[in-house]
Amino acid sequence: QVQLVESGGGLVQPGGSLRLSCAASGFTTGIYAMSWYRQAPGKERELVATISASGASTDYASSVKGRFTISRDDAKNTVYLQMNSLKPEETGVYYCNAGGRTPWGTYDFDAWGQGTQVTVSS
Repeated sequence: QVQLVESGGGLVQPGGSLRLSCAASGFTTGIYAMSWYRQAPGKERELVATISASGASTDYASSVKGRFTISRDDAKNTVYLQMNSLKPEETGVYYCNAGGRTPWGTYDFDAWGQGTQVTVSS
């Protein structure tokens, strides 16, 4: 059974940091690009960061470049998102995605986690 489980969300003050994790099971993560998306209240889901299947390439939304880092550990079937200097407007639900649409092409395989809430507030 394909499953993606996000963790690491929570409440953080503006300027703070969080590290999100996405644990995958039921498929081989090493053959797919992996991505993080977020959905703010009342807004559409947007792509935050993507890492290629090899891990050699990454792509970020312009708004998070230099502050967020996506990484993967395929031995643990886990993808991470390190988020620094967080802003209140980055509050939302963060979702992990395997495969799907990427900057390097579109996979037939497209799996999503249930999301983890990130709240940036003082």
